[in-house]
Amino acid sequence: MATPLSAAALLAVLRAEGLTVHEVRDWRNHNRNSKGPWGPVHGVLLHHTVSSGTANSVDLCYDGHADLPGPLCHGVIDKKGEVWLVGNGRANHAGGGDPAVLKALTDESYDDRPPATHEHEGSAGAVDGNRAFYGFECINLGDGRDPWPEEQVEAMVRASAAICRAHGWSEKSTAGHKEWSDWKSDPTLPMPTLRARIAARLAHPASWSPTGSAPTNPEETTVALTDDDIKKIARATVTGAAGMKNPDDASVDWALSSFVGLTYKATRQIAADVAALRTKVDALAVGGVDLDALADRVADRLAARLAE
Repeated sequence: MATPLSAAALLAVLRAEGLTVHEVRDWRNHNRNSKGPWGPVHGVLLHHTVSSGTANSVDLCYDGHADLPGPLCHGVIDKKGEVWLVGNGRANHAGGGDPAVLKALTDESYDDRPPATHEHEGSAGAVDGNRAFYGFECINLGDGRDPWPEEQVEAMVRASAAICRAHGWSEKSTAGHKEWSDWKSDPTLPMPTLRARIAARLAHPASWSPTGSAPTNPEETTVALTDDDIKKIARATVTGAAGMKNPDDASVDWALSSFVGLTYKATRQIAADVAALRTKVDALAVGGVDLDALADRVADRLAARLAE
């Protein structure tokens, strides 16, 4: 439980956490305070927008729509991991939720996730979340196929950590909308994993940037090799294949030259085989042959040749 941050303080803590932050229109005075109280605050709720495109999503969250006036959150986190501040004060983002979840978040009295929610906006036992939570809408269609770039996820972690740090909260004061309302499914990310990352961040100063972590898509990582690196790899490959234990330079050069020559010859032969097989496949296709079965036989033949 805490007094909400001022607009200036919110901007400052987000930037201190290393985030790129944009101020949208009159966000500092844009709120729904006339419809109810703002604060005391108890935590941060994360959402997805069910929209695409930064400009479109930011405008939507600032203006809202006919059935739900804006602001629809305090900040929008785009795919690049940049934050767009659209509101300061009460915002139409959380709606009604479960009082047991509110207590668990306030007390930070749960293990890896809050108790299951059984309430939603308009249900008999729901309590007002718009007065109690900061909200960040994260641009994603929420269909399970729209990707979550690492830059965006890291920004979600940093934004949550910034507010938790400012109020002296732990990671357990951050939740997903789906954990607050049983009508919701956002965000389509595992919240325990996000909270673990927030906890790791809070263990360091706001200026900290993680290093040495595995890349999100390690198979796409490009490693620059020098000429010496390439020569070492090539020599290790050919000497290992030839069973050389203590080769001299002349032996290695001979083996490398032979290896390259044999590889070139094998590649030319495979290319010729493939061309011949394509001609046969084209002819067989006309005659109605089962091409799937034929493709399997071709693949087996090529694999056997490559293994030679």
